[in-house]
Amino acid sequence: MDADTAMVLGIIIGVFSIISIYSALVDRRPPRASALTVLLATGLIVYAAATSEVGYTAASLPKTFVNVFVKYLP
Repeated sequence: MDADTAMVLGIIIGVFSIISIYSALVDRRPPRASALTVLLATGLIVYAAATSEVGYTAASLPKTFVNVFVKYLP
C-alpha cells in the first residue's frame, strides 16, 4: 500500500471512529470497537507519514484525496 492510500484510509476511518465513539457514549455503552478503529486509523496515518517521500501538509491533503480517488475509481 502506498503512503497516499494509507493516509486517505486513515483519515476516513478516523472520522468514522470519532462518530462511532460519540454514538457509543450517547448510548452509555463502552466504545470498545471504536477504540480499536482509532488505533487502526492512527497506525495508518503514522505509516503514511513515515513512508512518504515528501511529507504531508494541511494544504496538500485535498490533492492527495483527489489523487487516490482518481487512481481507484473507474
